[in-house]
Amino acid sequence: MRTRGVRTNGVTLQVTEAGEPGAPVVVLLHGFPELAHSWRHQVRALAEAGFHVFAPDQRGYGDSDKPAEVGAYAVDALVGDVVGLLDAAGAEQAAVVGHDFGAVVAWAAPLLAPDRFRAVAGVSLPPVPRPRVPTTQAFRKLFGDHFFYILYFQEPGPADDELDRDPATTLRTLFATPPAGNEAAALRMLAPGPAGFLDRIGDPGTLPDWISPEDFGVYVAAFTRGGFTAPLNWYRCFDRNWELTADPPAAMISVPALFIGGTADATLAYTPRHRASELVSGPYREVLLEGAGHWLTEERPEELSRLLIEFLAV
Repeated sequence: MRTRGVRTNGVTLQVTEAGEPGAPVVVLLHGFPELAHSWRHQVRALAEAGFHVFAPDQRGYGDSDKPAEVGAYAVDALVGDVVGLLDAAGAEQAAVVGHDFGAVVAWAAPLLAPDRFRAVAGVSLPPVPRPRVPTTQAFRKLFGDHFFYILYFQEPGPADDELDRDPATTLRTLFATPPAGNEAAALRMLAPGPAGFLDRIGDPGTLPDWISPEDFGVYVAAFTRGGFTAPLNWYRCFDRNWELTADPPAAMISVPALFIGGTADATLAYTPRHRASELVSGPYREVLLEGAGHWLTEERPEELSRLLIEFLAV
């Protein structure tokens, strides 16, 4: 693996790269609060399987540029960053794989730039059709007076201050999020009231066994340097993204598509997996990993790598 800065779409991204130039290109897009480092297991496995792999710290993260404007994190800019990576690599097309919020970008890529992507996979987030009303309005209708973290993230300031206060505690708390079956935790997360986000998750406790102290330190160092405001700005573009995807160049995803999730991932409670056919017209497969949570790139690295290689090799 090698790391370099790549100028793309008006920003410079720090990109982890592996594999031979000229091999089929795969771009791996991390989510929140992650880094290119989150894909380290898949980068190695995919390169060994014969792919040319790019995993950027996406804009706002790690050592990549962090524009100040909220609108700089809208989905058209994020997809534009990926297209710019392909141009820099001299690749006409690539497969794109995203985890968490990176999957939002991945699912949007073949809609906004259909000629540049030959396959798409989403990890922990299935393809979700555009709601009939702006996204935050849809969430407010769904959750009513209950707390919902995405709505809490919308206002600049409170969430930024809370997450920035102690990045190590923030990250440990997020990575140790209770599984979906923890009813008490779910009720605490949704309860109305002024409590912040991290307090609702509960005691961060110890690191999960799927991440080493050394790897955890990579995250802590990155978010201590860069803070959480730029990553939170991605969430503040939900309604912009809704507007931008009203009439995309491609109405449906026609390339082969794969969704991989974990049966214990709490986020699947509010993602309508059954509606994938409203957005995907090409070959589509769903795989759920029994007992797995949200952080699949690190929780189940071998299984995830195997599934991606099988999918991308076709």
